Amino acid sequence: MNAYIFPGQGAQFSGMGLDLYENSPLAQELFEKANDILGFSITDIMFEGSAEDLKQTKVTQPAIFLHSVILAKTLGDSFKPDMVAGHSLGEFSALVAAGALTFEDGLRLVSQRAQAMQKACEIQPSTMAAVLGLDDDIVEKICATTEGVVVAANYNCPGQLVISGEVEAINRACEALKEEGARRALVLPVGGAFHSPMMEPAREELAAAIENTTFSKPNCPIYQNVTASAITDENEIKANLISQLTAPVRWTQSVQQMIADGATHFTEVGPGKVLQGLVRKINRDAETASATFETNA
Repeated sequence: MNAYIFPGQGAQFSGMGLDLYENSPLAQELFEKANDILGFSITDIMFEGSAEDLKQTKVTQPAIFLHSVILAKTLGDSFKPDMVAGHSLGEFSALVAAGALTFEDGLRLVSQRAQAMQKACEIQPSTMAAVLGLDDDIVEKICATTEGVVVAANYNCPGQLVISGEVEAINRACEALKEEGARRALVLPVGGAFHSPMMEPAREELAAAIENTTFSKPNCPIYQNVTASAITDENEIKANLISQLTAPVRWTQSVQQMIADGATHFTEVGPGKVLQGLVRKINRDAETASATFETNA
């Protein structure tokens, strides 16, 4: 069975999407539509902007979403997922690719999400840290016993977990994790504590937008970050999407469940190959590939 997976923030690169724009009339039409919806030329930044330009939150999230979704749409009849999943932001790409959201609504929600997250980051200093080489339950225990707000945020693969919370609490947790034997506990260069209770203001803001958006039944099950299980009900999809900002990304569990449900081949749709690497670390037998655009499409 074919699983299609969609990357999240961090996969962006200068020039992303330019090949699609230059070779596919459909892609060109969708990129121009995106410029109109966003009210600025995101294509200029994606195609010619610097790494610094692409790092702006209002740009990064829509840029990755657009690259993934437009690539999926240009695949045409060859895009036949039996199941989909996306890592954090990638869940929105997965929902559009699977027909649960329109392109326009998906882009509007992603743009609102980015801006709401940016505002939440400005309320209180917060950050994230990558923890390598410890079992999840040890990391969870140290988060629970550290003073201040610090939680497990991204279960990326066995032995790789990202924690999220207040700056001082993260620093304290990193020291404790190193003492516990972590190979690394490294503070990440991110703007805030994503997937933690500190995103509550953003969750509330995004919840209103999601509630006012029409969702359809997806063409195949989506394995959502919050539950790591196959979901096809529109109301459940909405509820999980709202919870996602303050809940952990259960990527390890999602991939394990997809494999348990029959997935044998994982195709990453969008910039980079990060998710393929994580899938192979979760299960060495899983086949992985990148979705590629054929210029005659």
